[in-house]
Amino acid sequence: MQAVLWRRYGPPESLTLGEVPMPHPGQGEIRIRVHATTVTSGDARLRGCRGAGLFWLPLRLAFGLFQPRHPIPGMEFAGEVEALGPGVTSFALGERVFGLAPRGAHAEYLTMPADGCVARQPTTLTHAEAAALPFGALTALIFLRDVAQIRTGERLLVHGAAGAVGVHVVQLARYFGLEVTAVASARHAALLRGLGAAHVLDRATQDFTLGERRHDVVLDAVGGTSPQRARRVLAPRGRHVFVNFGARELAQMLWTRLRPGPRVLCGYAGGSQADLLTLRDLAEAGALRPVIGQEMPLARIAEAHALVDSGQKCGALVLRVVPPVIPA
Repeated sequence: MQAVLWRRYGPPESLTLGEVPMPHPGQGEIRIRVHATTVTSGDARLRGCRGAGLFWLPLRLAFGLFQPRHPIPGMEFAGEVEALGPGVTSFALGERVFGLAPRGAHAEYLTMPADGCVARQPTTLTHAEAAALPFGALTALIFLRDVAQIRTGERLLVHGAAGAVGVHVVQLARYFGLEVTAVASARHAALLRGLGAAHVLDRATQDFTLGERRHDVVLDAVGGTSPQRARRVLAPRGRHVFVNFGARELAQMLWTRLRPGPRVLCGYAGGSQADLLTLRDLAEAGALRPVIGQEMPLARIAEAHALVDSGQKCGALVLRVVPPVIPA
């Protein structure tokens, strides 16, 4: 089968397309014929093992100290169940599924534990749309619900609102009854208002830390905000939440636990089947929709990573593994 090959840490050009053996589902696993996958900011950071700071060594130990231990990257996927391993009763052959894998999604076929982060696709979505949902929406759900511990009626500001995480933060926060202020490039203002943002600020010309509006939560989805400056626009019991963080943010989190006033919070977003089912239900009810900025064939993997590195991506960047069927 064809797959993206990741043999060394490095620039986008370090990824190539090649042939690898077909994976076989083991006990409790399913094999999925992948129709669509994505390139996320997490994929790009891991590719070069960059921006990891104090997590550099743990990441290298987990994924390979000198070179990647597992040669096929990729997390988000959507496709069809093509084979069942022994003991699997929760899925059927031909069923359309989507999910989040620890690795291996940038390939024609992928094996996943049947009780892992995989579920039947929302009936309202295409393969490309389903593939664009798990990474950003799971991160948004976990950081809003578990890290920020939001409450109905609160005011939320999301920095980096047009990215794969940010577009889902806006939608879920609106669904949970928050007043949302979105910070992004001006060209995304109409999109973000359509997703539920009550206020949109142009990050190039408007400094949210100089505004008069106070927020219960400032959620930084892309990095670049300052705890010292954001403190000015946070409510007395406000929370400054970082999706991506390093030693500085961890130190701020520990320090703000010891003093009154707004707190800095960091967290980790994994992926469970239960949370994926929650997102599926929200998508089918029309409360959550994926945002696709670009689509490319899998063969353009290096170009896709370069686009993610540029910071110009809006929503999800989808890679087509199986070309979509165009009605006659």
